[in-house]
Amino acid sequence: MKKDEVPQDKSRTYGGESKLMYAVDNDGKYTGVASSGWEVETYATVAAVEALEAQRNAALLRGKAGETSPLEYHMFDKRMDMATLTSSTGYGAWRVKRHLKPKIFNALPDSKLAPYCEAMGIDLQTLKSLPDADTDTPKANS
Repeated sequence: MKKDEVPQDKSRTYGGESKLMYAVDNDGKYTGVASSGWEVETYATVAAVEALEAQRNAALLRGKAGETSPLEYHMFDKRMDMATLTSSTGYGAWRVKRHLKPKIFNALPDSKLAPYCEAMGIDLQTLKSLPDADTDTPKANS
């Protein structure tokens, strides 16, 4: 891509910031060029965020119905997937899947939940609870 072809579509996902991209200048050498965004990238980013929000909302409903643990809701709320959560906690996928079962999750000691809290940047009380559907405020699970 040539320097003057770097997209400048003022992406709303950049939040007013710019992104460094590399392009070829008039001498054929690579140089850094600030981009305000690219429409196609914005579309893909918004679609991905909407998919994660849909997964989060579905997990909230399953959690309130007692079909899954609050861990699944918080995983999606923090825009993580199973691969991200397993790699950031050091737990294997089979173990994380097991912790998604409410009965197993509720019996876990705080020491086993701590890696999830650290990976997601939330405290134990938040991890063990689900928000009200209308307030996003976590309430303790009983």
